Order: sequence, then structure tokens, then C-alpha cells
Amino acid sequence: MNITYNDRADLLYIRLDERQQEVISRRVSDDVVLDIGEDEKIIGIEVLDASKNISLEKLLPIKYSGTPTPDLAA
Repeated sequence: MNITYNDRADLLYIRLDERQQEVISRRVSDDVVLDIGEDEKIIGIEVLDASKNISLEKLLPIKYSGTPTPDLAA
């Protein structure tokens, strides 16, 4: 999983699956777009106007990338 924030675009992106694959983007609200990949699985979540929708100061800075350890995966 990888979480990135673009302050110029005020866009937060949560990438759940790092594999290269074709995606279909589906807008589920004015500010949220889901990227759907193989087998209809969500591979990414895009939050537009992120600073208005998420408490970024609680979330950022975040530098998490990779696979959680087995103890943390529940």
C-alpha cells in the first residue's frame, strides 16, 4: 500500500495494489474516485479537495509503503 498527497492539486491517493494493470475509474461522489482493476477489485482511492475532506494534519506526514507485517494484518 502507498499513500501520497499532492499539495498543488490537493489530492490524496491511496494505492492498494502496486501491480501494473488496466483500471477503470469510477466517481462515487464529488470528491472520491475509485480505481477498479482486475476482478473488479479496488486498487486505488483518489480523494479530491483532500484538505477539505480529511484531517491531513493527523494523517500526514505519512511515508508508509509496502506490505504490512502478518501481526498487523487483520
